[in-house]
Amino acid sequence: MVEPIVKRPHYRFEIRKKDTKIGKGFSLKELKESGFSVQEAKKLRVRIDKRRKTSYPENVEVLKKLKEQLQQKKQAQ
Repeated sequence: MVEPIVKRPHYRFEIRKKDTKIGKGFSLKELKESGFSVQEAKKLRVRIDKRRKTSYPENVEVLKKLKEQLQQKKQAQ
């Protein structure tokens, strides 16, 4: 399963020092930049978070690699 990485909110007293965490899903902007449609992502069971508005390059790269792997599998068959 593919998981997105998102930034943590900043709190006044930092208990955890990590800057990122695993998110609920990929944003629509990240899907669009990687070349996925919403229907394709749902068929592949890629999580989508419609509330997120940000686009992180790391997540776009993960989705592009996933798309390349799928194309290679189709060509092999």
